[in-house]
Amino acid sequence: MNPSCALEVNGLSIKFGDFTAVDDVSFCVRKGEIFGFLGANGAGKTTTIRMLCGLLVPTSGTATVGGLGFGDGGKGIKRIVGYMSQKFTLYNDLTVGENLDFAAGLRKLDPAYAKKRRKELFALTGFDRPLSTMVRALPGGIKQELALSAAMLHDPEIIFLDEPTSGVAPAARARFWDLIRKVTALGKTVIVTTHYMDEAEQCGRIALMRTGRLIALGSPEELKASAFPGPMAELDFNGPPPEGFISGLRKARGLLELSPHGMRWHAAFSGGTEMDSALAGLPAGASRALIKPSLEDVFIRLVEGKER
Repeated sequence: MNPSCALEVNGLSIKFGDFTAVDDVSFCVRKGEIFGFLGANGAGKTTTIRMLCGLLVPTSGTATVGGLGFGDGGKGIKRIVGYMSQKFTLYNDLTVGENLDFAAGLRKLDPAYAKKRRKELFALTGFDRPLSTMVRALPGGIKQELALSAAMLHDPEIIFLDEPTSGVAPAARARFWDLIRKVTALGKTVIVTTHYMDEAEQCGRIALMRTGRLIALGSPEELKASAFPGPMAELDFNGPPPEGFISGLRKARGLLELSPHGMRWHAAFSGGTEMDSALAGLPAGASRALIKPSLEDVFIRLVEGKER
């Protein structure tokens, strides 16, 4: 295993009957990194994470997590990782204290140690509600922060977060990502799945998955540069675009991607000459502006574009 990697995956696959959920995936996550998985529903993100947590046994391939493998059925891995699932995993009918005591009991933590860790995690997250507070009374964002505390009670080296901010208000999502950065500042490694492009932008590197396969890997800027090596223009037609112009533009030489974004369109080309030629006949009243591609553009081209 590469000593700079918190976990390393080589040819990892898992099948359920005749269905291949994850197909020959290989990557390394560096120590202290925020590593993101991005992909549509059913792309294999959650299944990959569950294998790396020791919750599912791979059909083939190898993986080392914190230097440990699956030889013991994943028992060793479970001791050094924390896992927060995409669905809220605490109990609404228990208090904050009861939920954390239950989580500590599942990990067989010494009560004194669990109490010490609870204080440390509350200081980290800024949680200041009484332990007697019923979990169902907490706002969604605070619940997720509490769920993270429960996942980190045993002081894991590596934390897996499966769509941790799904359904949470934007302000709470921003606060949770501030918390993720605090966690990595402590030397922890965080692997997170998300379907929010603004969140994916905050990852050091991103693994882009489609139908169980890893189709791209790199930093947000590397993915943008790889998917769009040439210029991109934003087209504003001041209303619905002429259908004939759009259909003609789709056939233009050097066009890499053409997709609507609200009332505007993004058009990416292999080079500036190709772009100038294709857009020379813009309809009257329409305008174009050079823009930088976003992760949403990358996702549309590499994932949705393959499915169109």
